[in-house]
This record gives sequence, C-alpha cells and structure tokens, in this order.
Amino acid sequence: MKLAEALQERADLNRKISQLESRLLENSFTQDGIEPAEDPDKLLEELDRCVARLERLIAAINEANTQTKVDGRTLTEIIARKDCLGVESGVLNSVIGSASGAITRYTRTEIKIVRTVDVRALQKKVDKLAKEVRELDNQLQQANWTTDIAI
Repeated sequence: MKLAEALQERADLNRKISQLESRLLENSFTQDGIEPAEDPDKLLEELDRCVARLERLIAAINEANTQTKVDGRTLTEIIARKDCLGVESGVLNSVIGSASGAITRYTRTEIKIVRTVDVRALQKKVDKLAKEVRELDNQLQQANWTTDIAI
C-alpha cells in the first residue's frame, strides 16, 4: 500500500468513526417497547474494528514519515516545517489585516495613529512563506505516492 492510500484510508476512517458516534448517540436510547433503528451492539463492534484499523494505519504512517527522506529531511521534519510556516503565515496575515485598516482622524486635535509595521514587507514575507508551503506540499505528495508501507 502506498503512503498516500494509507492517508486517504485514515481520513475515511476518521469520518466513519464520527458517523458511528452520531449513529450510536441516536440509537443509545428509545421508547420502552420500541426497537432502535440500529443495533447499538453491532455499531459498537464496527467502532472497535474501525479504531483498531485506524491504530494500525497511524502507526504505519508515523513510521513511514520518520523513515522516508526527501532531500535529506524526513517527512516528519517536512510536515513540521509546513505546519510551522502555516502558523507563522496566519499570524502575519492577521497583522496585515489589522495594519491595513483605515486610520481616520476627524480633527487635527485628535491623537494621530500610525502603523508600526511595513505592510508591504510583511505581505512579501507571507507570499514567500506560501511559496515554500506549496513546494513542501509538492514534495510530500510526491513522497506519499512513491513510498510503500506495510500494514
């Protein structure tokens, strides 16, 4: 199985587990004398199977991410870098949004408000970060479709 397939199956299992939770909640009680729409015991058995499979997938994915290298870095390192770039970009976008707002004074006696950051420079940095994120994502996608994992 390719790493990308395992990642897709993990996402599918997470969705299925969420749906099973909803179905279990809906069928966890009923009016006396009325059968629930679905058997909660069967749903619990299915939940157990899904969680066990998810656990195996997560372990295999994590192992592959720590073992597979692209340009001298493990996939785990690339993922960490990509995540941190996203955090930094989000903060900078918030600062840009705040600093880009209109600053108005109605009279000359009002306190003058000035920007303390260079919005253009921050935007250039955000653009550079976005480019690096795209490049890292491309590396990850390529590795995901070429890396075999055993499950």
